[in-house]
Amino acid sequence: MKIDNAGNGQIELHPYDPSWPRLAAEEIDRLRPVLGENLLRGEHIGSTSIPGIAAKPIIDLLPIVRSLSLLNESRADLEGLGYEWRGEFGIPGRCYCIRDCRRRDERLSNVHIFEIGSRQIARHVAFRDYLRSHAAERIEYEAVKRRAAEMCPTNVNGYNDAKSDWIKACERRAIAWVQLHSEGL
Repeated sequence: MKIDNAGNGQIELHPYDPSWPRLAAEEIDRLRPVLGENLLRGEHIGSTSIPGIAAKPIIDLLPIVRSLSLLNESRADLEGLGYEWRGEFGIPGRCYCIRDCRRRDERLSNVHIFEIGSRQIARHVAFRDYLRSHAAERIEYEAVKRRAAEMCPTNVNGYNDAKSDWIKACERRAIAWVQLHSEGL
């Protein structure tokens, strides 16, 4: 799927591909030597991490690091792996990088790097785990994604905006669900 710097590109939802978790693990393994001991763990997030739902075939990763300051020292090495460094890109406390396949002119992965302790980590992981555990929510999310793709077939920012209210409401449900289960109730 091709996405330009302005967020334009054909929104293509593909059926769930069981190879997506393997591709995510392979990409984390590519990042591991570059991030070194700064990397605490890597999470596969986004729609490709939720079995059974259609998604844009772009792997979203959430590496969790000890220090964003140390991460800045890895910038050249990340760029050497083919990543484009975009900095916070609208989310304070994040380092966002993208990797495109120039041969096929398509996006391969989005990497959202956060420092340990960031509230963004819990939000992303709760959303993923909640959808993995709640079939009705997964089905509804896929329907929301399909409507957004129909409304904004060539604008990623518009597509994301069209999903935003539903995602925010689901994130609140997901965080409450995680809190309930972590308290053992």
